[in-house]
Amino acid sequence: MTVARTPPAVVARILEARPSLFLAKLALVSAYVLGGMVKALDFPGAVAEQIHFGLHPPALFAALTIAVELVGSVLVMTRRWVWLGAGMLGVFTGLAAITANAFWTMPDGHDRFMATNAFFEHLGLIGGFVLVAILAHREPRPVR
Repeated sequence: MTVARTPPAVVARILEARPSLFLAKLALVSAYVLGGMVKALDFPGAVAEQIHFGLHPPALFAALTIAVELVGSVLVMTRRWVWLGAGMLGVFTGLAAITANAFWTMPDGHDRFMATNAFFEHLGLIGGFVLVAILAHREPRPVR
């Protein structure tokens, strides 16, 4: 069986289209933009969330969460310091997965199943951020 190394022409056109990378990055950061905006508009709710997860001082962690979600997303989307934005969001996602989805501490059952799924979904997002940083690093730079 031969594996095609190049995609069909229609797929190649989609992958090469300028909006494709922008839209893919927007999809990747969309939950962080939404989360950061919601937390910024409801700061008491953001503080309550930090208390729920046992993070102290909760107001500081709420402010840091908002900053990481919004600044990291802007850096990924604007193609400036993509490595930093992707790193911020990737580390944040890893810490959030460990804090909110510690399935290994739960008894068998539905809650453990849901936390396991959420944990591995977070790992997938981290992989997406690594790929975005790799793509940005490999992108040709303008000659100055």
